[in-house]
Amino acid sequence: MNMQDDTLIYRDAQLEDLPTIVSIYNSTIAGRMVTADTEPVTPESRLPWFYQHNPLTRPLWMVENAAHETIGWISFQSFYGRPAYNGTIEISIYIDETQRKKGYGKKMLNEAINRAPAFGVHTVLAFIFAHNTPSIRLFEKEGFQEWGNFPDIAVLDGIQRSLIILGRKV
Repeated sequence: MNMQDDTLIYRDAQLEDLPTIVSIYNSTIAGRMVTADTEPVTPESRLPWFYQHNPLTRPLWMVENAAHETIGWISFQSFYGRPAYNGTIEISIYIDETQRKKGYGKKMLNEAINRAPAFGVHTVLAFIFAHNTPSIRLFEKEGFQEWGNFPDIAVLDGIQRSLIILGRKV
């Protein structure tokens, strides 16, 4: 299924997109702002994660511009894995390093929020490191509120880092 807004194309990720997905993900590891992974991952190691997505309930979208250049990807993942939580997802948005700071994050987040109800989603959660203030600001500007604060639960390069959970009803 292709979905398009004025400038971005959202399409279901295919297995052949996995190396691009992993490359974009790996580009965030060194900055220690986005992910708790400390070493690059491989496409093979991400296969189980890839197959947890389903275009009908838990989409994984590739996001492209009109020239079909990759902007990034969006993932809806199940929260807590129990049936009572089926309407709640964790959202992940990753943007190619050549496309960052161009306003795409806001567009991608809003598109995901607008489409969430079609997937049976009523609650969207974002798990963001507390020191990642640009991401926290983005989500807060789009109506997310802090619903959880887990102080010093991760250690990155010997530094304890806190995790914030932001949530929004859709």
